Amino acid sequence: MIVTLDGPAGSGKSSAAQGLADRLGWLHLNTGAMYRAVTLAALRRGIDLADATALAALAGSPGLEFKPGVVRIDGVDPGKDLRGAAVNEAIKAVADCPAVRGALVLRQRLLAEGIDLVTEGRDQGTVVFPAAELKVYLTASREVRARRRFAEEAARRPGITLADILAEQDRRDADDRGRQHGALRVPADAVEVDTDRLTCAGVVDTLVGLVASRRSAGGVA
Repeated sequence: MIVTLDGPAGSGKSSAAQGLADRLGWLHLNTGAMYRAVTLAALRRGIDLADATALAALAGSPGLEFKPGVVRIDGVDPGKDLRGAAVNEAIKAVADCPAVRGALVLRQRLLAEGIDLVTEGRDQGTVVFPAAELKVYLTASREVRARRRFAEEAARRPGITLADILAEQDRRDADDRGRQHGALRVPADAVEVDTDRLTCAGVVDTLVGLVASRRSAGGVA
């Protein structure tokens, strides 16, 4: 069974996906980490971010190892570099590249074959797994999402303010919804879950209930 979690930044996708996978004993696929790995590897190799052919070849190369819960570049866990400033500044060019998205969508589908999987991103239910047994769209208000991000970023970025985070979030929201390929959309048959007043545990409880209901209704083992 495949469960897709899509939604805007700060809606709690990653924590919810990992929590749901842990609770069910399933595997968790963080697709955002895949795009970050391609970006980091391209920067390290000096690949021109405007070279779609080179980026696509990199995205499909064995030097990038992707498994649920695992990302390695040339056999090494990239650690904190995956979320470093250099990647943050360059990732848009990589994520917007249709050839990269095609290569990674193929790898995501291959990774999901024959397993129970919780996968999260912004196009999982609309593009990558349109036939997933359960599609969930997590959302939260602009202010709640910003406060969550601020709590995460304050220690890493001294001097950052909530206003800064709100401005960054608004730009990212506009980018995510306006992308020509892999834009953030609510899947037509998704269950929407508002996380404003839910703890992470509460979100996971809700998702566990949705999975149980869907498996019972659909006869999924």
